[in-house]
Amino acid sequence: METLKKIVSNQYFPAGAVLTAVLLFWAVGLLGGLSLLHNNQPPLTTLTWLLFVYAAAVLTPLAGILAATDLVRRWRRNRAAEAAYAEQALEAQESYEHEFHEEQAPLAAPRESAPAAEPTGTPQGATHPPAPTTSQPTKNSKRTGRKQAA
Repeated sequence: METLKKIVSNQYFPAGAVLTAVLLFWAVGLLGGLSLLHNNQPPLTTLTWLLFVYAAAVLTPLAGILAATDLVRRWRRNRAAEAAYAEQALEAQESYEHEFHEEQAPLAAPRESAPAAEPTGTPQGATHPPAPTTSQPTKNSKRTGRKQAA
């Protein structure tokens, strides 16, 4: 039952059903569907049947062409949407990877190493200030956007 629901709710179903009915009509017509004309029927029945067949013969090719056009149009639109989605996903992944690598770059940069041994002229308990690294911001004496007092 779920399979039938999926088929009927599919976007291709209406056009596919029309195209199938048109092809079935023409297949039956080619295989002897006009056998009603060989039987003795009242004239009104024969006239009604002829009008039905005439209308179907004129309208079914139009319906078939419209159904086939609709199916092709939907198929192309879905393919283009899938391609656009795949391209968008690829761009998003590349953007994410680029941002990730930019964030990881300062962490992965080699730091300057401290001297291996204390200089000989320094007392034992004294410590040196750490060497400035490139990732530390420097203070700017002039700040943009503020007025300085004179």
